[in-house]
Amino acid sequence: MGTAIDGLSSGLDTTSMINSLMAVEALPQTQLKTKLASDQSMITSLQGLNTRLTLLNSTASGDATVNALNLFTASTSAPSLTATANTSAAAGSLDVTVTKLAQTQVDVTAAMASWPVDAGGAPAKLTIVDAIGKQTEIAPASTSLDDVVTAINAASGGAAAVKVPAGNGTYRLQLTATASGAAGAFQIYQGSAADVTAGTATDLMSDPAAAVVRTAQDAEAVLYAGTAAEQKITSATNTFTNLLPGVSVTATAVSAAPVTVTVASDTAAISQKASDLVKAVNDALGFISDNSSVTTTTTADGTSAAKGGIFTGNSSVRAVGDALLTAMAAPVNGKSPSEYGIVITRDGNFTFDKDKLAAAMASDPAGTSAALQTIASRVATSTNNATDPVQGSVTSLIKGQQSEVADLNDQISNWDTRLANRRATLQAQFTNMEVLLGGLKAQSSWLTGQLAGLSTSSSSSSGN
Repeated sequence: MGTAIDGLSSGLDTTSMINSLMAVEALPQTQLKTKLASDQSMITSLQGLNTRLTLLNSTASGDATVNALNLFTASTSAPSLTATANTSAAAGSLDVTVTKLAQTQVDVTAAMASWPVDAGGAPAKLTIVDAIGKQTEIAPASTSLDDVVTAINAASGGAAAVKVPAGNGTYRLQLTATASGAAGAFQIYQGSAADVTAGTATDLMSDPAAAVVRTAQDAEAVLYAGTAAEQKITSATNTFTNLLPGVSVTATAVSAAPVTVTVASDTAAISQKASDLVKAVNDALGFISDNSSVTTTTTADGTSAAKGGIFTGNSSVRAVGDALLTAMAAPVNGKSPSEYGIVITRDGNFTFDKDKLAAAMASDPAGTSAALQTIASRVATSTNNATDPVQGSVTSLIKGQQSEVADLNDQISNWDTRLANRRATLQAQFTNMEVLLGGLKAQSSWLTGQLAGLSTSSSSSSGN
């Protein structure tokens, strides 16, 4: 950049003159910057819309999945039984009598101070035999009962051990099945697996001082008790899964009389899902409306001016709103969504009437759930068309704006270089002008001096 000599010879404010010229030169770049700011605002608004549509798509897609709105409550007629229902359940009732609760086997050995040794003086081996006859041989590191407990627990043979004080420095080994119910049953022997097979091992529970504290037992329930269709159901735990399709029942006590399990549509939960869908749709439509509205302002002199929102005139955004509106408002099997509580208002959004939905659920629960699922599926499709990362209309708009912003930034950067060069050129021109003008002034002064000298000489000659 050249060095400016501001009015040194001319007395002109050359810096102000250059700045004024540069302001004119920079008008194209200023227009680019204005366009850049507008595009960046559009990107921000489109991203805000895309976020709302993505959240709506998540809500709608969840509701549209198979059986997502098949929501049920399960109740029982006695506190000793609790029931739960999943989306594969169906409304109905069933009487069940629980005759047995599941038990986990617990054995305790006779009291001992240490673990016995075998004929060779080594710590005697143990063998656990599970309910299907699998043998797990255990070799303790020493006769210490702590080492025996450690070896049993490390073997994973179907029983866990703990040392329990029995008085006078002795202890019992308590062995608890690692699985509940009959499948967790086990036997424990002193001796090797080969000894068990040969029948020479000692069953530790055969000692009179040992005890089976609790036997392995499955829970048992009876359906249609006392009838020709009486049916027994067993479970390794106190929970009977799929007692009815999609219904599980858990018992805490046996029941002397049949307990009724009742499954009914969960209208409150379905209503909440419908309400959440309406709220999310209104959020997206409201955002589009707010950013598409035209506002009119009046100046002090009475002049009116209209200004559109950032989405005003954007056909792609308008199409997104129209598709979403149609997805929610279009009939389902010839019925208006308003029959299910989804009511469109004059201003283009929706309200939810839970009483209408409750009435529809009472008269046709399956049909109402299916209709709501159809609406949710349509909303999911319309929002996916807008937000799909590759082909979504809104995501494509965002990508297009981002590409334009990148190009504008390049153009603005190029203008920075061009304007800097232009300023340097102007400064050099004005500096040269000042230098030349200074030279001319110097010559003028010299000539003036020479002419003055000549005039003096002429006067002197005339006097002589």
